[in-house]
Amino acid sequence: MVKLLKLKNALDKKISKVSKEGTITTAIVPLFPLWENNYGNKKLERISQSTGSKEKFENEKVRSSMRWVFQIMVTLVFAAVVAIMMFQTVTMQESSMEPTISVGDRFFINRAVYKFSSPQRGDMIVFRTSASDDAALHIRRVIGLPGETVQITGGRILINGEVYNEGKDFPMITNPGLAATAVTLESGEYFVLGDNRNNSEDSRYADIGMVRKRYIVGKIWFTCSPFEKLGFTKG
Repeated sequence: MVKLLKLKNALDKKISKVSKEGTITTAIVPLFPLWENNYGNKKLERISQSTGSKEKFENEKVRSSMRWVFQIMVTLVFAAVVAIMMFQTVTMQESSMEPTISVGDRFFINRAVYKFSSPQRGDMIVFRTSASDDAALHIRRVIGLPGETVQITGGRILINGEVYNEGKDFPMITNPGLAATAVTLESGEYFVLGDNRNNSEDSRYADIGMVRKRYIVGKIWFTCSPFEKLGFTKG
């Protein structure tokens, strides 16, 4: 009898254990699909967010590049306009300025400098002999300034009666031309000479005469050709 009771109790415990395990299993199993669906949705959401962020970054990168290109283009256009307004190129066609400037040398002219100031003695200027745009361009060196008296005598230059020491090794002038007698410059007039003093058409001759400021195009600024002379022009 005792053995039968023990056997019954053991069987009841086993059934109870199986029942409990079955209940737990039955309770847990339905949770897996729900967890998988929730995990999958979150994963898709993260992928979607990542893709959206990447596309946003790429779009911003493209816009930034376009802004950068636009700014460069505007800067280049502005620089080109300024260059056209302020600078011009000229090629030396005469031997009047040798040995300082040779025939064929090419320069940038600073066209703006004399809009805010006046030519100074020693400046190498580019000018026309008339207001016509078709008039030839000449390059000469400024010697006499408005209001001064210029005369050439004994191969020397006198300014207001005093010998002008240029500080350069220019040849003695053999033909004073119009400056054989004292020439007084009026307001806005300049007396110019070529560095090749005895082979230069300049203010000593009527074809050039005194140069008026309104006919001055600008100042020799930068040598762009030939290559060995490349750089800012030194007078």
